Amino acid sequence: MFKKMFFLILGGIVMPLMGEVTHEQEQELIQMALNVRERAYAPYSEYRVGAALLTKEGETIVGCNVENASYGLTICGERSAVFSALSQGKQEFVAIAVATRDGGAPCGACRQVLNEFNPSLPIILVDEKGDVVKRTNLAELLPDAFGPHNLH
Repeated sequence: MFKKMFFLILGGIVMPLMGEVTHEQEQELIQMALNVRERAYAPYSEYRVGAALLTKEGETIVGCNVENASYGLTICGERSAVFSALSQGKQEFVAIAVATRDGGAPCGACRQVLNEFNPSLPIILVDEKGDVVKRTNLAELLPDAFGPHNLH
């Protein structure tokens, strides 16, 4: 079985990130992100986003973007998935796949919300065909992040 391990280097110390993502899990995350992307409500931008979030328990929870005529009330796919997971009692996340037209990365607000739960979360970015554009992690996308540790 092919397993993909993600590592984070902090101060010269190599640390494994929370959990492992198998090739099969990655493929399932990608397919689920693509599927939920089709449910996005994006009549204004026509930029559909689907996200599939893998929990520590091995469950996948999806979310899509939902736009609103009052643009500030729009919610992104990534936050939609996180908030759905939280409403189901899940707070520990292993990886997320995000499907967009071009493989775009999560916005700043989504990065900040994801940081609350796993500052080194592996992120798989795919385009609308399901091709992996980039494999990254939250620590790379949100360096020097402000988080719960700053408030203690």
